[in-house]
Amino acid sequence: MNIEFKKLGDIEKSKIIDLMNNSLVRKQMPLLRGNFKEIDCDKFITSKEQMWKKHGYGSWAFVVNNEFAGWGGIQPDNGEADLALVLHPTYWGMGKVLYKEIINRAFNELGLNSVQVLFPPTRTRIKGLLRLGFKREIELEIGNERFIRYRLRKTDMNSIKK
Repeated sequence: MNIEFKKLGDIEKSKIIDLMNNSLVRKQMPLLRGNFKEIDCDKFITSKEQMWKKHGYGSWAFVVNNEFAGWGGIQPDNGEADLALVLHPTYWGMGKVLYKEIINRAFNELGLNSVQVLFPPTRTRIKGLLRLGFKREIELEIGNERFIRYRLRKTDMNSIKK
């Protein structure tokens, strides 16, 4: 299996638009409102590229066997490092492989001490997240939506259950 991390701008916009309009993906993203159109895609790509320019890290496009599988990475978020992983349902089984590479880059290349994940309360299947070492912190509101913040600290990496 060939996995590549590419720039989002290298991906056909129609593939990103299809992903962001997928009903199963949208269920996991309460801040994604309305139909995701080409203009939204242009803004999305621009904002992700700006993160790279300003912070030196951000989101990638994930390409598996030459097919766009999704996007994600470590994104700056109000002084925090936020882990994002948005995959087309066809590739949901790839999440752990991609996660391991993202976390390796976050802690070993970027030198981060922790990363956060924000899940809406409707995401009740979190055992896998907890097994990875994430710990529940607080509930917060973003864009009139409730989220639960989970954090993984680099110092906790030794206690992760494989």
